[in-house]
Amino acid sequence: MKITAVRSFPVKVGFRNQFLVKIDTDEGISGIGEGGMSGRELGMAGMVDHLSRWLIGEDPRRIEHHWQTCYRTGYFEGGNILTAALSAIDIALWDILGQSLGVPVYQLLGGECRQSCPCFATPGCLNGPEVVDRAVAAVQDGWTVLRFTTGMSDPGISQDAGRGVYEPLESIELAAHWLREIRNAVGGGIELSVDFHHRLSVAEAALFCQKIEDVKLYFLEEPIRSESPKAYQQLRTMTGVPFAIGEEFASPFAFVPFVDEGITNFARVDVSNVGGLTAARKVAAMCEAHYIDMMPHNPLGPVTTAASIHFAIATSNFSYLEYQHRLADAYPADLFPTMPVLEGASFPIPTAPGLGVTFDEAAAKDHAFEYWDAPRWQRRDGSYTNW
Repeated sequence: MKITAVRSFPVKVGFRNQFLVKIDTDEGISGIGEGGMSGRELGMAGMVDHLSRWLIGEDPRRIEHHWQTCYRTGYFEGGNILTAALSAIDIALWDILGQSLGVPVYQLLGGECRQSCPCFATPGCLNGPEVVDRAVAAVQDGWTVLRFTTGMSDPGISQDAGRGVYEPLESIELAAHWLREIRNAVGGGIELSVDFHHRLSVAEAALFCQKIEDVKLYFLEEPIRSESPKAYQQLRTMTGVPFAIGEEFASPFAFVPFVDEGITNFARVDVSNVGGLTAARKVAAMCEAHYIDMMPHNPLGPVTTAASIHFAIATSNFSYLEYQHRLADAYPADLFPTMPVLEGASFPIPTAPGLGVTFDEAAAKDHAFEYWDAPRWQRRDGSYTNW
């Protein structure tokens, strides 16, 4: 079997784009993968064009070899664009291998460790009373692990054109208040968690943890930026709240200090950014040796969801998969005639060969790429702050 084509498809899905890669072979088997650098789809497409020159004519089943070649041959190893593009390629190669052998991908990763893939829900933003209603509704629908985002509540703050105001201390107060209201509404048997999307400083994150000690968080996700393990080590000494870190990491190597030094409690590996299933397996092995559970980041589309499900089924040290259940209706059936279907608060074990996702490239023309950027937020004094 030989690779005959590697093609990119940046497509508009919902409010932003998805970046898909399709790899064709001379035996009529094609695989689909997804890259995760939202807002940088054309950058990923350029990288795939570079990498495809080393892949066409090669055996698609040499997955580890292709990973090493793509990651290392450019001399300047790594980088978010490289590994996002490589992730899409890698996932597509696993899809091809599974189809060629007539088995689901999880069988190639070691077989099932569980019979379903449990997920956590994200009911909304901790900025007003409606989030309490959404949390209660989610619990009534069977969700037992809830993760919330943070924001502002001032109705005079414009979010138009991707712009808005974010004041960390105000957001901390709102988050602490509405978390406590949610805890009172749902009781003690539901796990509550917060994602600050790396918006805080060490001091601000420590202050928030002090304010919500009585709420008993399951995890605090990405409270500060992740470039400095030392900063996280400092925060670790200031709170006992478990951390969930890693969605921004662009290789297995970025996880090393966070795992070796016991900084994180849940590894938020993203199969579409870290380097695909090949890289995610290496992170899982590293974490298993340190008794750290995998909690994959999964805000994208059906292909990343499917790859994450296979990873979860075959990984012993797995906890929960992120799933944006409120956005699922945005995945167009013409682009993805077959995609994973949630059952309650989990995905059933896949049965189809490969990933089990189908992609109709002819429909891509009806979902033309449009430029999209992440929101650009600022503080009230006009200085830039993280989204």
